[in-house]
Order: sequence, then structure tokens, then C-alpha cells
Amino acid sequence: MKLSDFDYELPPELIAQFPAAERSASRLLHLDGRSGEFHDRRFRELSELVNAGDVLVMNDTRVIRARLTGRKASGGRIEVLIERVLDHERVLAQVRASKTPRAGGRLLLAHGATAEVLGREGEFFELRFLDCADVFALLERAGSVPLPPYITHEPDAADAARYQTIYAREQGAVAAPTAGLHFDDAMLAALKARGIVLAWLTLHVGAGTFQPVRVENLGEHRMHSEWYSLPQPTVDAIHAARAAGKNLIAVGTTSLRALESAAAAAAGELRAGSAETRLFIVPGYRFRVVDRLITNFHLPRSTLLMLVSAFAGMDNIRRAYRHAVEQRYRFFSYGDAMLIERQG
Repeated sequence: MKLSDFDYELPPELIAQFPAAERSASRLLHLDGRSGEFHDRRFRELSELVNAGDVLVMNDTRVIRARLTGRKASGGRIEVLIERVLDHERVLAQVRASKTPRAGGRLLLAHGATAEVLGREGEFFELRFLDCADVFALLERAGSVPLPPYITHEPDAADAARYQTIYAREQGAVAAPTAGLHFDDAMLAALKARGIVLAWLTLHVGAGTFQPVRVENLGEHRMHSEWYSLPQPTVDAIHAARAAGKNLIAVGTTSLRALESAAAAAAGELRAGSAETRLFIVPGYRFRVVDRLITNFHLPRSTLLMLVSAFAGMDNIRRAYRHAVEQRYRFFSYGDAMLIERQG
């Protein structure tokens, strides 16, 4: 399978630069992977498209203020993007600078924060913040919202609120699980009233989600690692739904990857626990857990486009995306959504 199989033309003006005025005001393209049929809906209609007893699994990760600016002790300007918090004072991060920082060097960051370069792990640097008792508190003070690279405006107070799900709890993500951005309190209430079971897991989305695939042969691509935690109550809810013949609906590709990773690690049996995942889902993958997927529209040539192509079928996704472009849907993190029925 080739990278060029997952390309498509997208007019730049369809890349959403700002969220919809209201979270649930987005459009929703409903795609049936079995028949290939799709229908234009509104996200507010989601509660009409699910059934009592179905389980909706949502990622409760919370986006941290992971972007910092400053300079090296030698004076050169730098930008730091946190990839992962390791402990109360250490992080893995991308560092953009005119010259590669060296171990032992210091980075002088905004609001008086100082980090020492401890070493390098591939494309990431291990940094230690000096005189730091709580990395999360430091980032809240000194960092800014890490908007995706295709959003061109500087983050502001509105982004701090809207580039975060309303149910975000567990700090650690450096990118939002964007399918969840469409949910508001009224939508969650409507789903509960419909008899939908809401369940939670955590997967801390890394900056690697925006890294381009650099090889044409997808068999050579290696996914970035992300940490997830699947709690026992969510596993119990899924098992109960399965026994009753109900559907499991993943809110976002991050929820799907966590669920499928947990099942793959236990030979198909879903078990609670925490682990790292590098699961790379491409067409031909056999899904063990998820029946339906709520997701946004994804970048050309991205691993997320490969994942939804595996879920719904490559031809179905091509036709659905062509339709979305023709109908002027809004794309990517702040854009519109899809509800996809699994192909097989």
C-alpha cells in the first residue's frame, strides 16, 4: 500500500480556521461503510442516529499549554513544543532553533521559565525545567495553546476554551481529540435521555499526530507512541453492550486506537489497563471492538485518513470526501464531522 493512495485535492479555504459558533452546530456526514451510501446531516441530529443501550466511548484527555517560546543562552530564538510530560520537571519536546541545542545547554523561556537540555531521543529532546515542582502549573503559566500547524492565527482566549472538549479531565495531550469538540452539555444530555451509555478512556494525543508520513511504502512507516489508559468501568460497559447486541461507538480516532490497541494486546479480549500504543491501522486491518466511529475530516496522506479508509473502505472514503469538498464541508480540527458505520 502506497502513501499516494491516500491523497486528495482540498481547496485551502475549506480548512476551518475557527470553530463553529456553537459546538454542536457543525455539519455531520453520515457514511454507511457497508452500503457506501452517505447523507448530509447536522451534528445536533446525532442522538437520532444512535440507539438506546449503545455505548459511546470518549477520550477525556486534556490539552496542555504545550507551546513555549524563548531563546537559547547564546541568544538564538527558539520554539518548544512539548510532546510528553515525563515527571514533575522533565518533558520530551520538539525544539526549533537555528542550531541544534546541545546537552547541558539552557533554554530561557517566557515568564522566567528555564529548561536544561538533558539529551536527545530521535526527533525529541529531553528537557528538565529548573526549580520546577509541577510541570503542568509551569506550562499553564508560561505556555500557549498548541494549535495545529494548518491553523494560521495566533491562539487566543477563545482557542483556550474551544480547543478543549467540555469533558477534558486528564492532563497530558498536546493536540485535542477533535471529534469530541462537537459535544456540548445539551448534546450529552440528549444522548443520556436517549438511553446511550457514556464511557471514558484516556489517550494523550502527541504532536506526532501532525507529523507527515515520509515514506511511499507504508510498510516502512513507524507510528509515534502514545500512552492510553482503559478503565474497568468502560470495559464492563462494553461487555454489557456486546451481550445485549448493542453497538460500540468510538468518539474520535484516538478512542478507536486505544480500544483496538487494548484488544490487540490481549489477543482480542478487551481488558482494562494502561500501555503505550504504536498501532498503525491501514486498509486490511481487522477491527475487534469498534462498530461505529465519530470523527472529523483528516489531512491528505495522513495516518488518520488511512485509519478511516480501513474502517469504511477506501472507495467509500474517497467518494465521501469528494462529496464533502463539493458541498463545502469544513475540514480538520475546527471543521465538521462524520459518523461512519464500519464496512465489515
